[in-house]
Amino acid sequence: MELKEEILEKIIQRAAELFKKDPGEFTADTNFAEDLKIKSANFVQIIAVLEDAFDVEIPFMEFRRKKTLGEAAEYVADLLGG
Repeated sequence: MELKEEILEKIIQRAAELFKKDPGEFTADTNFAEDLKIKSANFVQIIAVLEDAFDVEIPFMEFRRKKTLGEAAEYVADLLGG
Protein backbone atom coordinates (compact mmCIF):
# COMPACT_ATOMS: atom_id res chain seq x y z
CA MET A 1 0.00 0.00 0.00
CA GLU A 2 1.26 3.43 -0.91
CA LEU A 3 2.07 5.76 2.01
CA LYS A 4 -0.54 8.34 0.97
CA GLU A 5 -3.23 5.63 0.82
CA GLU A 6 -2.23 4.37 4.26
CA ILE A 7 -2.47 7.90 5.68
CA LEU A 8 -5.82 8.48 3.97
CA GLU A 9 -7.11 5.25 5.49
CA LYS A 10 -6.14 6.47 8.99
CA ILE A 11 -7.83 9.83 8.37
CA ILE A 12 -11.00 8.09 7.16
CA GLN A 13 -11.04 5.70 10.13
CA ARG A 14 -10.71 8.56 12.62
CA ALA A 15 -13.22 10.79 10.83
CA ALA A 16 -15.72 7.92 10.76
CA GLU A 17 -15.33 7.51 14.53
CA LEU A 18 -15.62 11.25 15.19
CA PHE A 19 -18.66 11.79 13.01
CA LYS A 20 -20.28 8.40 13.73
CA LYS A 21 -20.48 7.42 10.08
CA ASP A 22 -19.50 4.40 8.05
CA PRO A 23 -15.92 4.67 6.72
CA GLY A 24 -17.35 3.77 3.30
CA GLU A 25 -19.02 7.19 3.20
CA PHE A 26 -15.62 8.90 3.04
CA THR A 27 -13.32 9.31 0.04
CA ALA A 28 -10.23 11.34 -0.81
CA ASP A 29 -12.64 13.97 -2.15
CA THR A 30 -14.58 14.33 1.11
CA ASN A 31 -14.42 18.01 2.04
CA PHE A 32 -13.62 18.88 5.65
CA ALA A 33 -15.74 22.04 5.78
CA GLU A 34 -18.61 21.31 3.40
CA ASP A 35 -19.12 17.59 4.00
CA LEU A 36 -18.08 17.25 7.64
CA LYS A 37 -18.56 20.75 9.11
CA ILE A 38 -15.34 19.98 10.97
CA LYS A 39 -14.26 21.95 14.05
CA SER A 40 -10.77 22.73 15.31
CA ALA A 41 -11.03 20.06 18.01
CA ASN A 42 -11.76 17.45 15.33
CA PHE A 43 -8.64 18.47 13.40
CA VAL A 44 -6.61 18.09 16.60
CA GLN A 45 -8.02 14.57 17.11
CA ILE A 46 -7.21 13.54 13.55
CA ILE A 47 -3.71 15.03 13.75
CA ALA A 48 -3.03 13.20 17.05
CA VAL A 49 -3.87 9.83 15.47
CA LEU A 50 -1.63 10.54 12.48
CA GLU A 51 1.26 11.77 14.64
CA ASP A 52 1.10 8.60 16.74
CA ALA A 53 0.73 6.26 13.78
CA PHE A 54 3.49 7.77 11.63
CA ASP A 55 5.79 9.33 14.25
CA VAL A 56 5.65 12.76 12.63
CA GLU A 57 4.89 16.26 13.87
CA ILE A 58 2.08 17.88 11.88
CA PRO A 59 1.72 21.67 11.99
CA PHE A 60 -1.92 22.33 12.92
CA MET A 61 -2.51 25.49 10.86
CA GLU A 62 -1.00 23.98 7.72
CA PHE A 63 -3.00 20.75 8.07
CA ARG A 64 -6.17 22.75 8.68
CA ARG A 65 -5.78 24.60 5.37
CA LYS A 66 -6.29 21.37 3.43
CA LYS A 67 -9.76 21.23 1.91
CA THR A 68 -10.19 17.48 1.42
CA LEU A 69 -9.14 14.27 3.14
CA GLY A 70 -6.98 13.47 0.12
CA GLU A 71 -5.15 16.82 0.29
CA ALA A 72 -4.51 16.24 3.98
CA ALA A 73 -3.14 12.74 3.30
CA GLU A 74 -0.89 14.08 0.56
CA TYR A 75 0.41 16.80 2.88
CA VAL A 76 1.29 14.29 5.61
CA ALA A 77 2.93 11.99 3.05
CA ASP A 78 5.06 14.95 1.91
CA LEU A 79 6.07 15.62 5.54
CA LEU A 80 7.21 12.02 5.73
CA GLY A 81 9.20 12.34 2.54
CA GLY A 82 6.80 10.07 0.68
